[in-house]
Amino acid sequence: MLPLSEREKSALVALARNAVEAAVREGRLPEAIPAEDVFARPGRAFVTLRWRGRLRGCIGHIEPPEPLGECILRAAMGAALQDPRFRALRPEELVDLRVEVSVLSQPQLIEPDDIEIGRHGVLVCANGRRGLLLPQVAKEHGFTRERFLEETCLKAGLIATAWRDPVTQVYGFECEVIVERARSEETPAR
Repeated sequence: MLPLSEREKSALVALARNAVEAAVREGRLPEAIPAEDVFARPGRAFVTLRWRGRLRGCIGHIEPPEPLGECILRAAMGAALQDPRFRALRPEELVDLRVEVSVLSQPQLIEPDDIEIGRHGVLVCANGRRGLLLPQVAKEHGFTRERFLEETCLKAGLIATAWRDPVTQVYGFECEVIVERARSEETPAR
């Protein structure tokens, strides 16, 4: 995963914001999908939505890599309207909504002891099930490595200790996390 420039980060989070607003207000994705520069790079991404500081949706795509612009658009719409943990976002919630984009490296098999909290996200796969947690989840909740693995297994619908089973595959990945600036932080036009 190549580091993103500030301009690229701004463009990706703006794309996610526009996709969320189009999905909520019009029930569809924006018609114009950027297909150049960073948007054309193959990539994996998650879009996380927070309303008044609380999780309001999080959806992403990790396989196969697709153009990053398309991946972010689909993830943004999914986070706004299709996360099964939440009802669909309403237009009046857009004002207090904060959009976060996580661009993921390719998941690689990793030994559980090599997982670093705050650096690695985790993907577990076993018995046709899989669960994924982003690196920021472990930091936000103060998880230990073991608890992080357990929570990822539970998200996959497995028993908490499934990560210890030799048939379970544990993957690690890193993220570049882009958090939308609050509207109050934006520089006023001159």
